[in-house]
Amino acid sequence: MSFIKEFKEFAMKGNVMDLAVGVIIGGAFGKIVTSLVDNILMPLVGLFTQGKNFNDFFVLLDHSKGDVSTLAEAKAKGIAVFAYGAFIQSIIDFLIIALCIFMLVKFMNRLTRKQPAAPPEPTAQEKLLMEIRDAIKSK
Repeated sequence: MSFIKEFKEFAMKGNVMDLAVGVIIGGAFGKIVTSLVDNILMPLVGLFTQGKNFNDFFVLLDHSKGDVSTLAEAKAKGIAVFAYGAFIQSIIDFLIIALCIFMLVKFMNRLTRKQPAAPPEPTAQEKLLMEIRDAIKSK
């Protein structure tokens, strides 16, 4: 019974619940960033690559099965390829996601910036000592 009790204590800690919420929100945020990359940014990058998708950049490792023009064609024919474009695409995706997360964190920090706290009220003992100090100074 102690194992179940320990697991319950672990699962109900604030950090675990915060992590669960973070994973769920991260999944939803990931969809937004994927849409940003696929539907907005990559078409702009496509203008510079003359309409070619990075995922289509590859090198044939086996020329004996014929020449192909797309990665999908090569995979369909079972031809070994070095698909460096997919790696480049993953790097671009990572950089864009990192930038989006940085901007989100920066925005959230700006919203939650705390005002400087007022100094705490002096205790009764400190007030009494200040009165004594002021009385001594006035003499």
